[in-house]
Amino acid sequence: MTIRIYLAKAIQALWFTSSILLACLAVSAAPQTHKKPAHRAAAPVHSGTDLASLVEAYREAPTPARQAAVAAYAAAHAKDDTGGLAHLALGISAYEQKNYPSAITELKLIQNRFPRITDYTAYYLAASRVESNDATVTTRDLALAHPAAPSPVAGKAWLVEARAVKNDDPAAAARLLIDHYNDLPQPDGDLTLADCYQAAKDLPRAVDFYQRVYFQYVNGDAAVRSAAALVALKDLMGDTYPQPLPAQRLQHADRLMELHEYAAARSEYEGSLSQLATAQHDQARVRIAVCDFLEGNTSQAYTALRDLEVSDPEAAAERLFYLEEGARNLKNEDAMTAALKDLEKYPESPWRLKALIAVANRFLIVNRPDDYIPLFKAAYENFPSAPQAAVYHWKVAFREYLKDPAGANDILAEHLRNYTSHTSCGAALYFLGRSFEARNDPGAARLAYQLLSKTFENTYYAMLARDRLQSAEMEKASAAPAGAQWLSTLKFATAKPVPADGSPATAARIERSRLLRTAGLTDLADAELRFGARTDGQPPLLAMEAASAAGQPHRAMRIMKVMSPDYLGVPIQNAPRKFWELLFPLPYRTDLVQSAQARNLDPFLLAGLIRQESEFNPQAVSPAKAYGLTQVRPVTGRQFARVAGVQRFSTRALYQPSVNLKIGSSILRGMLNQNNGSLERTLASYNAGPARVAEWLTWNTYREPAEFVESIPFTETREYVQSVLRNAEMYRRLYRN
Repeated sequence: MTIRIYLAKAIQALWFTSSILLACLAVSAAPQTHKKPAHRAAAPVHSGTDLASLVEAYREAPTPARQAAVAAYAAAHAKDDTGGLAHLALGISAYEQKNYPSAITELKLIQNRFPRITDYTAYYLAASRVESNDATVTTRDLALAHPAAPSPVAGKAWLVEARAVKNDDPAAAARLLIDHYNDLPQPDGDLTLADCYQAAKDLPRAVDFYQRVYFQYVNGDAAVRSAAALVALKDLMGDTYPQPLPAQRLQHADRLMELHEYAAARSEYEGSLSQLATAQHDQARVRIAVCDFLEGNTSQAYTALRDLEVSDPEAAAERLFYLEEGARNLKNEDAMTAALKDLEKYPESPWRLKALIAVANRFLIVNRPDDYIPLFKAAYENFPSAPQAAVYHWKVAFREYLKDPAGANDILAEHLRNYTSHTSCGAALYFLGRSFEARNDPGAARLAYQLLSKTFENTYYAMLARDRLQSAEMEKASAAPAGAQWLSTLKFATAKPVPADGSPATAARIERSRLLRTAGLTDLADAELRFGARTDGQPPLLAMEAASAAGQPHRAMRIMKVMSPDYLGVPIQNAPRKFWELLFPLPYRTDLVQSAQARNLDPFLLAGLIRQESEFNPQAVSPAKAYGLTQVRPVTGRQFARVAGVQRFSTRALYQPSVNLKIGSSILRGMLNQNNGSLERTLASYNAGPARVAEWLTWNTYREPAEFVESIPFTETREYVQSVLRNAEMYRRLYRN
């Protein structure tokens, strides 16, 4: 796609695009100017007339009446901090609405009033002045936007400063941006650099940075602006115009393909062929056919790839991978395995690894271990540094265990030695313990279970290990010195404890966020906490602050998961209770317990299922149109409504927690009855459907439920079963008493 054609289409698309103001999602906390332990922070519910509520309503729908309400609040509270924060909110809102004179007026009133967040005031004030073409703006005006501590607005402030300097000295503005290049937000950083170079008459460098934007960012205003600038510069420079690098042309086409714009990607590949060297030329030819494959034209793509001849090794490997994929889609197993065999000519190509795993998984889901085991083995042996090498090894190790528990001891130990940082170690330790039991070595088994329970405390397999440790056989097992010595050599990664109090940097981030939240600037408050988690703060405590202000349990849980992703590695006693309550909330507890007990269900199991299904969001709707807390489809809900005691059923009723809990618990009870009380089979059926579970049960004679769970070929379903049972155990440990 040429730049001119792209520009025309982009402008046409943008003509119909309207901008919206940021909507606020969380409630605010009262202003705090003293340090306080982060985990104790909690935001009060809005009364509807507090500053945060007024500002959030105004930013969501900026009507004159709502603006007047915030202004009236500022006037009524002129002598306290909330009045000043109201002016801050009015100034930032005016900036967002491109009403720069009003923004300047509001922000000047509080220019030096809030030392903790002076960088925000300075940035928005200077940005408003620059947008107003105020020629008197100087670097001194932006100095406060560059505090000693890292700031979320620092990168944007450099852009504003460069624009201010550009009027008098564009070359100096460009140098300023280059000096702080790593801090610049992209693509705005490259776009502003290009503007500065163009103003400085350094056209080749201007073209360079416009091209960086154009070829890397294919959508949005920056792409349109860079395309327009390149068209103008090409006309101006004529033969001296620097042609884009072949790699850039390929990158642009690749980005289009990643965004599923296959027709545009194909056009870009085809248009660049004459400019590409041999290797890139071959890659482009292969990817023209790949566009057809990804667009769903499998037969056409397969024929084109089969007849295509390329000399570049990586292009040849890519061609063979998509030949394998095409043959797999066409159910041509001979052609699929032939393409995989041909890929052995390129033993270290990532395309070979992708093909090995694609074919292995194809055989895995139809239970052909003699075919998938050699492929997984080839994957981890030939690509030992691959991120998923532990997964491939685990597939082989677990299959060995299924065949011969006693004989799998060595490969399970090998897995634990080689992949100590992978989540599969919990499963490996559990089945190693079972292997020791099969070898009549209960002492070593007990040591394995103890290590598993201690190291991976909050996991499905640790739960099973604790059950095994309570057996009479384990309690009377004698010591196993050899096993103890070997197990003691294993070093697993452990999560740091969550401190009770925050560091000075964390406390500062929290204080800044509370000022912003009190002003109704919830998005900026949350961004401040996320920025602190990435830079100088303590992520768990900052997560707790953000989650405590989120207002709804499912939003709080999502924040905690994102900002503290290793939470399951933290022993329960190593974090404040509030940390766990945010991650494992129990809203609607009365209705949940009543619904569970009425159907002879463990309430904690029902809570664990809901956490996995909807994260306790009563308004959740899945892509498959399942609704509410327990994710009930309307047709199933109607079927179970009367049994559940719901007389008047409607799809909308599934959004009501009490109704959804009654119906969902009835469905779960019915499925448990159908599966003779087996939790593992029931949960697998709940996620993947009874027919698939019935098929999986025929694949092996499982000696215990854990073997069935680990044999589930769908990663989503296997992890779902383990997660629900783990959740239930976490709820018992947190709420039983």
